[in-house]
Amino acid sequence: VRGAHTAFAPPERATVKLVVALEAGDSNSVYSSTVEVANGLRRSIEALHNPSNGPVTWWSSDQVQTWASRPWNKDGKQLPLRFHARVSFQAKFSDFSEMSRWVTGAVEQPGASIGGIEWALTAAHRDALTAKVRAAAVTNALDKAQAYADAIGAGKVRMLAVADAGMLGEGLHPTSGQPASFQRMASAGGGPGGDVEFAPQDISVSAEVDARFITV
Repeated sequence: VRGAHTAFAPPERATVKLVVALEAGDSNSVYSSTVEVANGLRRSIEALHNPSNGPVTWWSSDQVQTWASRPWNKDGKQLPLRFHARVSFQAKFSDFSEMSRWVTGAVEQPGASIGGIEWALTAAHRDALTAKVRAAAVTNALDKAQAYADAIGAGKVRMLAVADAGMLGEGLHPTSGQPASFQRMASAGGGPGGDVEFAPQDISVSAEVDARFITV
């Protein structure tokens, strides 16, 4: 039989993905403008960064990327070159109120936009919850097998083997990977005159097992 279990927990970390992208008719001006915005955002993240206590426990940014394009107008005429510059940031927050305030200020900067937010559990909580979910999946398989045996009057069951779903068959191919949190994605949104508000969904952690039984 196959046993399964899913548990839910509120997110404890949120990784904000922010991008600064500008364009102009001059390569020097678009590069310098992007660097100026990026440096300001970098300073604002560094001021909040504390690996142990947060509110930013980790962050990263890439180098400024530049390129040029030659657009076309609606009449099929090629227009003058446009120059682009882009830099991206990721910042992991443990305090969602501080994250809201930071996002509100960040998106006011020229060319800045939020690409998404990944909600997750801490590694320790995720591992502990995963262990409980796996154990509950085994219990579910046992209960299911006993119910089948009871239905035909076969007596009490005893487990012979248990494995990840799909691993007890001939092919030995698991049907799913190790249970892990589904990192919910969310875009920043909010009204004018206040901080951006978030309503993250709970993180789900699931496990499936296959078990083989005999009656005793």
